Amino acid sequence: MENQRNVSEFILLGLSYDHDIQIFCFVFFLVCYLALLLGNSVILISIRCSPLFHQPMYYFLSHLSFMDICFTSCVTPKFIGDLLVVRKTISYENCMLQVFAMHFFGMIEVLILTVMAFDRYVAICRPLHYMVIMNRTKCHLLMLAAWAGGAAHSFPQFSIAICLPFCGPNKIDHYFCDIFPLLKVACTDTYITGVLILANSGIVTLVTFVVLFVSYVVILLTLRTHSAEGRRKALTTCGSHVTVIVLFFGPAIFSYLRPPTTFPEDKIFALFYTIIAPMFNPLIYTLRNAEMKSAMRKVWC
Repeated sequence: MENQRNVSEFILLGLSYDHDIQIFCFVFFLVCYLALLLGNSVILISIRCSPLFHQPMYYFLSHLSFMDICFTSCVTPKFIGDLLVVRKTISYENCMLQVFAMHFFGMIEVLILTVMAFDRYVAICRPLHYMVIMNRTKCHLLMLAAWAGGAAHSFPQFSIAICLPFCGPNKIDHYFCDIFPLLKVACTDTYITGVLILANSGIVTLVTFVVLFVSYVVILLTLRTHSAEGRRKALTTCGSHVTVIVLFFGPAIFSYLRPPTTFPEDKIFALFYTIIAPMFNPLIYTLRNAEMKSAMRKVWC
């Protein structure tokens, strides 16, 4: 590996060169990150310390909140700290670790969202068999499969990243290390590598999004046979899930389902799936959820 690279660190160009904009971004994203930590921690503790933890939907929601914290913490603390310094650097080792952690926790979050869609499908389309299909053992197995899927996705990405040769240019036009910006500064032909990444990240993201979309279409069609109250409750729950999916998958599809190149808009779209969507998840899942609000009152009040 030492023979393949002459770079010991990378320079991150960040969001902007303007000092005033950087100060504004520091305050804004620091508040966002603290709100994200607080909101997801409250959901996580409220579910774990209440009977809701024994319901499959909230069991998965607690894991989603934990993944939100892990996924965002791979990038956001350094990003916020870099807004206060002129020269934003990251070591080669930490850059590779960031690539692995981002794709590992990100894919686990994608798979948890998929599992939550399956849970809603079973609850609405096969309500009489719900507790048999979604028993605790199967819930554990589904979460184990999500972690295994995260590893299966991230290790190839990590292997591709550490095999890239870096001969001199080390400026990454982003605020964190990701695979496409690294391809741009690698001193080799990266066409085949880009195709492999597209197959690994882009196609997986698109297929998962299509599966989620189809599952919620089937749920909506099934709701026509339910009572008005049943439709209202199901639509409230599914509406929260769909909002989270759109916030997360929309920018992710733009970032990864395309030829291996970089655009100035990449950094803006990345903010949505690294900070904005995880920050709004607690609000989306609790504002219209009476059970969740009741559990929070019992645990914290």
